[in-house]
Formats: sequence, structure tokens, C-alpha cells
Amino acid sequence: MNRTVEIALPTKWGAFRMIAYSDTEDDPMPHLALMSENFDPSTTNLLRIHSECMTGDVFGSKRCDCGEQLDMAMQMVSREGGLVIYLRQEGRGIGLINKLKAYHLQEQGLNTADANTHLGLEIDARQYGIAVHILQDLGVKRIKLITNNPDKIRALEESPIQVVGRVPVVIPPHKDNQAYLDTKKDLMGHLLYSNGEKQSDS
Repeated sequence: MNRTVEIALPTKWGAFRMIAYSDTEDDPMPHLALMSENFDPSTTNLLRIHSECMTGDVFGSKRCDCGEQLDMAMQMVSREGGLVIYLRQEGRGIGLINKLKAYHLQEQGLNTADANTHLGLEIDARQYGIAVHILQDLGVKRIKLITNNPDKIRALEESPIQVVGRVPVVIPPHKDNQAYLDTKKDLMGHLLYSNGEKQSDS
């Protein structure tokens, strides 16, 4: 996994630099690192590892909170300094077509976890070793992780990268994603709070 190209990327959140990482020069779906204008690898940086969600990130789907989490993370990183690593592992690693098949099953009453297992797939097939590789390539040694996902915390804590804290991403639930968020919290152990529960970061 190598750097293939680096560019300046002005965005609605602020100025970033984007680096594409891939195994080949013509990879149509490289992983991406977006560093804020005030990114300094020698300091403790805010980090969001965000797995691709085309329906949420691009089309603003309300079935999940992914696009809202990305928006919030980009704002925080731009303001406080750090980076967002965008991993091309759509649908928690099952790909877009299988994700849409899982959505179809959810419309028939299954939750997001059971829909995946009904299709013979893992509930969460994502891997974070590539993110660790990118951080090491950029010289990052200490991070505050923007996440609600305990799997990401464990993956970084088991790496050479020092995790000095966690920043929760609290997105208010609504009728279209309440059941989805409840499943993530109750069955997948995500550290989020719905149904009016008090926010806590422990």
C-alpha cells in the first residue's frame, strides 16, 4: 500500500491535503487520507477512521448516521488539527450490492446485524490495519480517536499508535435510523446513546 498522488483539497470545512493510497497506480478505489491545514504529525492529532458509506456520505441517506458522522468529524479535524482516513470498505466491509440486499431484508423486518447474517456475511467485516499503515507512513504517533466503535479503539490500541483519548460522535437519532442505532448499541457494543439516554464518555 503506497502513496500514489497528493493534492490540495479546499472544502466547505476548510483546507485539506488529500493523499491516495493503493497497491497500484490505476486503482479505481484507493484509500484516502485527508490532513487538515494545521496537521502536525509530531503532536497529538484528532483522527477519524471513516469507512465508506455511499448512501450516507454521498446521497444523505437517513437510514444511518454515517454522513452526519463524517460531516462532524471533518468539522472537528479542520478546527482542531488532525486527519480523516477514508477506507473503501462499504457496508461494514460487505460491499455496496450486499449492503443494498441487507437493506432490502431490513425493509422486511430484520435488523442490520441479522440482515447480514441472513446473507451469510459477517456483521462487521471491516479491518483497520490499512489505517495503521497510513498513520505510520505519515509519521503520526499519538491520536485522539473520533469514534463510537470499540473495534476501532481496540485495533488502534493494539497497534504502535498511542491512543490518548476518545472523542464521541453523538448524532441525535430520528425515526428513520432509531432502530439502526439501537442495534449498533445493543448488539454491536457501539458507545452511543439513544432514546434520551444521558451522554457519557467512559
